[in-house]
Amino acid sequence: MIRRLRTIMVLLLILSLVACQPASVQQKGSVNNKDWQQRLEEQLPLLGHRNWILIVDKAYPAPNNSDIVMINTGAEMMDVLREMDSIFQVQAHIKPIIYQDAELNYLDEGLVKGVDKYKKEVKTLWSKYTVQDIPHEAIFKKIDEASKLFKVVVLKTESLQPYTSVFIELDCGYWDAKREDSLRSRIR
Repeated sequence: MIRRLRTIMVLLLILSLVACQPASVQQKGSVNNKDWQQRLEEQLPLLGHRNWILIVDKAYPAPNNSDIVMINTGAEMMDVLREMDSIFQVQAHIKPIIYQDAELNYLDEGLVKGVDKYKKEVKTLWSKYTVQDIPHEAIFKKIDEASKLFKVVVLKTESLQPYTSVFIELDCGYWDAKREDSLRSRIR
């Protein structure tokens, strides 16, 4: 009887602790949609050359790598992309190298409702950058290799359109390939 009472008390204690947890407590690396911008702002000073930021659709799988930071934005894809563009305008230490799925070029309204509007908005938003279209599997290989050495931050959106994810490799914002080549020539 005492053993049974003890078991019931432990279960009630556990249930009350779980019930008292704030709604924002989620699995490691995930935050609720109110906190995603703050969480991203905390990550930005730590990110630099060779890190990645992925802005992905709702079906993007949770990675098996615990070093990848997943942030559930709860926001629409274009809202998150606009926020990223604003961030790149003020971050002097990083600049984006933008990749998108080559498969997106073959989608139209007949296959995916709303995709033409999305493609137009993205093209306008990223007009100041070079966007590289790469097959979906090739992008994943690049990210897989990079994640072995460098941090990857994933911003998961509410988008239900396939092949609309944007993959951003960060480059140094205050140094470029031309000056790096010049430096290497001097060293030789």
